Amino acid sequence: MAPEDTGSKNTVSDLSDLKDIAADAPQADAAAVAVSTAPLREQELDKQGRAYATGRRKDAVARVWLKPGTGKIIVNGREQEVYFARPTLRLIINQPFAITDRAGQYDVIATVKGGGLSGQAGAVKHGISQALTKYEPALRATVKAAGFLTRDSRVVERKKYGRAKARRSFQFSKR
Repeated sequence: MAPEDTGSKNTVSDLSDLKDIAADAPQADAAAVAVSTAPLREQELDKQGRAYATGRRKDAVARVWLKPGTGKIIVNGREQEVYFARPTLRLIINQPFAITDRAGQYDVIATVKGGGLSGQAGAVKHGISQALTKYEPALRATVKAAGFLTRDSRVVERKKYGRAKARRSFQFSKR
């Protein structure tokens, strides 16, 4: 066995030596933190400076363009108050902005096809969330933690033959 080098900084004989070693560590940790806070993804914008994303929910598909503005949301050429008359649907659309504290900072232009109003509102929300993370990659963790980047895969179950609906049987008659 080789004798230990007592002059080395890496040897610890008691707790006071541990404190000296720990005092050197924050500089190395600060450099690691600076590297980890940088966004892993980069901003994806088109020629007009907009972020584009596609959102889906049930049978609805929304194409969404996001750009800095005053918070105006236009769906299929109409204001959101006109297109989505129910306040709950407008609340669903504005959730990504509320959770990231970006209300009134971006204009949204969306075109939606397919499905009903509820599915279309969910599709627009999904599209806004995707576009927001493309415009500001630092917000991705916040939006993802809320579950807005995941496509809601629940769709209507298909009707089966020999059944009245997807699962409902025809009324049974004993006689």
